[in-house]
Amino acid sequence: MRLFIIVLTAFSLLAPHLAMGQRIKDLASIQGVRSNQLVGYGLVVGLPGTGEQSPFTEQSFRTMLSNFGISLDANTKPKIKNVAAVAIHAELPAFVKPGQTIDVTVSSVGEASSLQGGTLLQTFLRGVDGKVYAVAQGSLVVSGFGAQGGDGSRIVVNTPTVGRIPNGAMVERAVPSGFANGDTLTLNLHRPDFSTAKALADTINERLGAQPDKGYVIATPIDAASVRVSAPRDVGQRVGFLATLENFEFTPADAPARVVINSRTGTIVIGSDVRLLPAAITHGGLTVTISENQQVSQPNAFGEGETAITTQSIVDVDLADSRMFKFEPGVTLDQLVRAVNEVGAAPGDLMAILEALRQAGALHGELVII
Repeated sequence: MRLFIIVLTAFSLLAPHLAMGQRIKDLASIQGVRSNQLVGYGLVVGLPGTGEQSPFTEQSFRTMLSNFGISLDANTKPKIKNVAAVAIHAELPAFVKPGQTIDVTVSSVGEASSLQGGTLLQTFLRGVDGKVYAVAQGSLVVSGFGAQGGDGSRIVVNTPTVGRIPNGAMVERAVPSGFANGDTLTLNLHRPDFSTAKALADTINERLGAQPDKGYVIATPIDAASVRVSAPRDVGQRVGFLATLENFEFTPADAPARVVINSRTGTIVIGSDVRLLPAAITHGGLTVTISENQQVSQPNAFGEGETAITTQSIVDVDLADSRMFKFEPGVTLDQLVRAVNEVGAAPGDLMAILEALRQAGALHGELVII
């Protein structure tokens, strides 16, 4: 109950600040300026016996040796418990140039128990188009570890089969960018909203001296997610233009009225715009307790009766105080919290109450359960 009150109170205190102006760079991104995913397959060597002996690892090992001019007989089975086959993935940020480095993540794809102490051999990282954009190599940093006893007992902390190589990949090819092409740029909102798109366009036009009534417009909303902005063709001027533009502040539209419930932790967050239609709610509990006592019934010493076991049942009904409260039209968040606290509802009870209100059509807002 205490956690529930803290979450709602903190959200209501933050609501006025959310309505303040925010920078364009925090709410939108430039179309075409994005990162790209890279992936590769390679071998990690130097493992202290925690590698693997799998068919694809052996095949990769033979291919590696053949690249160095060493050939193994087909009947030879190399013992390669210090080698592991791995998948490497990385993210290539926008505007990264050849010669710069990026971080890579290395993950075991076989039965290796740990990559601790291993070194990744030279591996090509390819993009979605199949071209090589970076080459990875280096010693792994693994945060997890594992230990196993002779009786089969084992302990594992974190994930020892995944490691990282900071600055482990050298960029060899730059990704073409359309940043300097055309006379316009498109800003894409992180959260599409028609009102926010219009407010963004109006702010840019106002700050840059546009005159929409005379047909001179710099920013034009395309849809709920995008705003097209006229920009200089010269690359240097375009960079300066965006450096100024992205720091403009404007007030985005209010978020939709929404109630979010985390069913696992019982955390409930209610948006400040949530309203309730007229409704009456009762909250109470009925507890029924049934207990049974077995007793022995024995006849007198000279009687002709028989000993018997009888069962005595006790039924106790406890009806807790039922409380009812009524919501008038347009109940606010503060009134809802106050009413729920007064009625003594726990987070679990409130989930049921909100769901019942939604089913009755009395909840003005979206109910999201995660």
